[in-house]
Amino acid sequence: MTQVARDTRQFSVHARHVESHHARVLEETSFEAATVAYVEDFHPPLTEDHEISVVVRDVDTGHEHCFRIDLDSGETAPCA
Repeated sequence: MTQVARDTRQFSVHARHVESHHARVLEETSFEAATVAYVEDFHPPLTEDHEISVVVRDVDTGHEHCFRIDLDSGETAPCA
């Protein structure tokens, strides 16, 4: 069985409510995958609402996305 290799990119990821110099650089296949890896691996500080907003920037292009994650329900949405 042949498996297709997925291209990984470098993403700079940090919690929105902490300063960006606390960012982690991760190699993942997408903005969403980088978000999940950051939240699962680094356990950033939470807000009182049990939510976290994560800013993800493609290191090569500078393109950014922000995701809001409800840690109780797992729901994810773009930041407002």
